[in-house]
Amino acid sequence: MIAERHRLQDTEWKNWGPYISNRQWGNVREDYSPNGNAWHFANHNIAESHTYRWGEEGIAGISDTKQLFCFAFSFWNKKDQRIKERLFGLSNPQGNHGEDIKEIFYYLDNTPTHSYMKMVYKYPINEFPYDDIVDENARRSKKEPEYELFDTGIFDNDEYFDIFIEYCKSDANDILIRVTVCNRSDRSAPIVVLPTTWYRNNWKWGYNEYKGQLEAGKEGCINVLHDSVPIKKFYSKNKSAERVFCENETNHPKLHGTPAVEKTYYKDGINDYIIHHKKTINPEQKGTKAAFVIEETIGAKDSKVFEFRLSPYDMEDAFYQFDEIFDARIKEADEFYEEVQHDIYDEDEKNVQRQAFAGLLWNKQFYHYNVGKWLKGDPNHEAPRDFNNYVRNTEWEHLHNKDIISMPDKWEYPWYATWDLAFHCVPFAIIDAEFAKNQLLLLTKEWYMHPNGQMPAYEWNLSDVNPPVHAWSCFRVFKIDEKMNGKPDLLFLEKVFQKLLLNFTWWVNRKDKNGKNIFGGGFLGLDNIGAFDRNMELKDGEHLEQADGTSWMAMYALNMMRMAMELAQYYQVYEDMAIKFFEHYLYIAEAMENLGDGKEGLWNEEDGFFYDVLQLANGESVSLRLRSIVGLIPMFAVEIIDHHLLDKMPNFRERMDWVLKNKPDLTKLVSHWEEEGSGRKHLMSILRKTRLTKVLNRMLDEKEFLSSYGIRAMSKVYEKDPFVFTVHGNKNVVYYTPAESDSRMFGGNSNWRGPIWFPINFLIVESLQRFHFYYGDSLKVEFPTGSGEKENLDEVAQNISGRLCSIFLKDESGQRAFNGGNYKLNYDPHFKDYITFYEYFHGDNGRGVGASHQTGWTATVAKLLKPRLS
Repeated sequence: MIAERHRLQDTEWKNWGPYISNRQWGNVREDYSPNGNAWHFANHNIAESHTYRWGEEGIAGISDTKQLFCFAFSFWNKKDQRIKERLFGLSNPQGNHGEDIKEIFYYLDNTPTHSYMKMVYKYPINEFPYDDIVDENARRSKKEPEYELFDTGIFDNDEYFDIFIEYCKSDANDILIRVTVCNRSDRSAPIVVLPTTWYRNNWKWGYNEYKGQLEAGKEGCINVLHDSVPIKKFYSKNKSAERVFCENETNHPKLHGTPAVEKTYYKDGINDYIIHHKKTINPEQKGTKAAFVIEETIGAKDSKVFEFRLSPYDMEDAFYQFDEIFDARIKEADEFYEEVQHDIYDEDEKNVQRQAFAGLLWNKQFYHYNVGKWLKGDPNHEAPRDFNNYVRNTEWEHLHNKDIISMPDKWEYPWYATWDLAFHCVPFAIIDAEFAKNQLLLLTKEWYMHPNGQMPAYEWNLSDVNPPVHAWSCFRVFKIDEKMNGKPDLLFLEKVFQKLLLNFTWWVNRKDKNGKNIFGGGFLGLDNIGAFDRNMELKDGEHLEQADGTSWMAMYALNMMRMAMELAQYYQVYEDMAIKFFEHYLYIAEAMENLGDGKEGLWNEEDGFFYDVLQLANGESVSLRLRSIVGLIPMFAVEIIDHHLLDKMPNFRERMDWVLKNKPDLTKLVSHWEEEGSGRKHLMSILRKTRLTKVLNRMLDEKEFLSSYGIRAMSKVYEKDPFVFTVHGNKNVVYYTPAESDSRMFGGNSNWRGPIWFPINFLIVESLQRFHFYYGDSLKVEFPTGSGEKENLDEVAQNISGRLCSIFLKDESGQRAFNGGNYKLNYDPHFKDYITFYEYFHGDNGRGVGASHQTGWTATVAKLLKPRLS
């Protein structure tokens, strides 16, 4: 067996991993202000002196699964105003398009057990332009682009260090660390390397007085003294390196002007000692935070290697066979990915996919949030909440998260998001199906899911409503896992199905405004896609009937039906559940036709498209004829059932026949259910063939949705001719904006008004493949619209998939679209093969926009690059 596959069978190998956030400041968990201003309360400027309550941050940081003990790197170029201890970026109010990291780094490699990990951080030789970045972005408007680190000119003359950081494990608790610092400039330059260890502060809040200790050991060693941490020694190969110690405690005198406590060496002690030569480190060489200080001058175009080890063992030579162990782990990582990529032959595709997997794995994070304690405060830590005004998450006191969770982006979004995570798990299933399954189950646990059945959205508002894609992801992961391992994990499917019953019921009870199977979920993850805030409470009983909300629920019903049918092959009792969801799907499909009471439905025959409908207080309804992905989401409610599956379910088939015979108004809404396609297959879809063809006519039109890089979120026709909607004297105008948002409706960097988003595109590709599975070559559409060329839906799906992949792959001239035409990024040998996986992409040129390391849902490109398993 391949070594990494063997290690995956031993959970102990995941004891240590990249579980430290890239940003702990500016999040909800650390906000103890009375006014809920999370961005201001714990910000970047105070982070070096402020001790966190719920987690830690660092550069290339690792920790144990409970984050008791942490390790990360700091650097200093001898010019910066502070040591580079954390990655810098702008808060949401500072950025002209919201929060935005202003650093350059790439995740290059990682294995599922983190037996080998590699990233590169590009650190300027000259003074980091903190003030310039803040000031220039403050000057720029929403209609101007962001001012990035590259724009400052800091990299123009290659005056930077490439700092390669690698980890490998000798065994589950023995970690080797190698740092290679490459000076890319034409002159020698100094650097201070500070490998840093510390304990997360869990002793000051009033529950636990025990704290570990770090102290100087023999030469080149720091002793790790903690009764729950298996690592006992921290070694540096440079034995003469200075060892410095302080405490992971807030510097209240500096931040709040309180009197100094004698012989207290605060969290910022190492920084102040290095930068300002202050006596802020403990002369007794002990504390809860410690580092080796290694000063070097790196020659022009030269490099130096630094080696460290975290180990349970007391060793005379901690670096014996160090390189051999590294070589073995790298070889095993290559063997693992050679197996994963055995059916991919293009080297560039392999590179992109492997970095996508690396980003997924690096973006795991220890996530700790006990809402009850956070709301009330701790015995030694007040929470001055103003409950007379808005306080976040008051309805979620039961929520207690303390797990390793896949993050969207550990800097921009260092908190889990439920619908993001559903997409993460699909590519995760290819490399670590157990982790993917456990992540999906985690969100359904009673200490996550609300007692009423709602799933938590994300920490900024746990009660927000994301698209219900959890069931879709669970079944996709289940089938991928079955295909790869040769047997179905029925226990997983049954567990998650039972919990999803609660969530489906919550949706029906809470988001069906009038009990007529039309859903208005509000936010639904699509941010500012509409003419106005779709999460807004409207007046006098007015409400929005959402084409996407209702379609998501139709998809949800079909997902649940399909899961129940799978389980019914082994447990007959699930036939009844399959029948229940079959009928519920029919009622949703029927409601989309007439909104439940004979009114105009969500389908507009004149335009051949689905639209939201605004129900007014006077009983009238207004179709919001704005062509966006809201009208494409009905495609996702599609399921193909093999006839042989029905033969195994006599009760389901009997009930289905009764419905077909006795409820013809419902039956006609189910496309071709009574007709068998090729291979005796049955199609269940909101979109009958005629309507599907009309929607695709819009979607595949290059003047509307079809881009060279995928499907846009909004029709391009609104670029020059904006959509205008007036109601109650209020005029709402929507332009097609292909990249950065021109609206702060949902924060600074939210923009669904034109860019290409991977999660929606991924579902479009899968839906087209399903339709083709039924229709085969009997349905061909003009592609692109107006070209006169006809293709079947699988060919269309593969073409769209190829467009999405082309965002990352080199074109004929060697450029990668996501780099936005930046010459250095495309052609410099130290940049050209490094990939960043952005949050979304420019609708016309494919440039990366938004979060720059969202190797979460954008990592679905790894699945698109892999030939289909199912």
